[in-house]
Amino acid sequence: MRFGVVVFPGSNCDYDCYYVIKHVLKREVNFIWHKERKLSGYDCIILPGGFSYGDYLRTGAIARFSPVMREVESYAKDGGLVIGICNGFQILLETGLLPGAMTRNKNLNFICKFVNILVENERTPYTNLCRKGQVLRVPIAHIEGNYYADEKTLKDLKENGQVVFRYCDEEGKVSESSNPNGSKEAIAGICNKEGNVLGMMPHPERASEAILGSEDGRLIFESIINTLKMR
Repeated sequence: MRFGVVVFPGSNCDYDCYYVIKHVLKREVNFIWHKERKLSGYDCIILPGGFSYGDYLRTGAIARFSPVMREVESYAKDGGLVIGICNGFQILLETGLLPGAMTRNKNLNFICKFVNILVENERTPYTNLCRKGQVLRVPIAHIEGNYYADEKTLKDLKENGQVVFRYCDEEGKVSESSNPNGSKEAIAGICNKEGNVLGMMPHPERASEAILGSEDGRLIFESIINTLKMR
């Protein structure tokens, strides 16, 4: 079982993801440089948070043209597990592996704080150790995390069970006040129709040890490991 963490110029959560996989979960993991053209031998690819290519033009717009992303696209289309966290989610949207787009937060400011997210779909490779309706406490850190999609896309996402996480309060109630960035229908994470590609704005790698204030994010990575064990 081997994980790969893609490193773009400007990535800054790559070591966080690497640390969780290697030292917390005790699994094999390697860094993958953005110029890499081969992804053989990996069981899950992680696109970490950060500011790939300085977020010039818009978040993820340049990273989508990296040589490695052509390989990630092929890897995903062949059924490989791909998780994009924060900037990684933005990159997945730019490549078209996930539908929709990101705009600036409703207050136009960078937001960095713990939030609560509701597990909407517990049947994905990334949530199979969670309960439907479970509330996870994980941090966000972004300025362009306001998820947008047109009404047809939103309808399709809901009908297909592609909405995986929504922002909520401590009791699991979804409301305007519990939505930190203005995302459409409080969406915090989605997957593709096949379920093997997940994008989420919150940072599970920053909530995988009690010393960090929450271990809830660890469930995401443990669910991936559980999925791979069953394959």
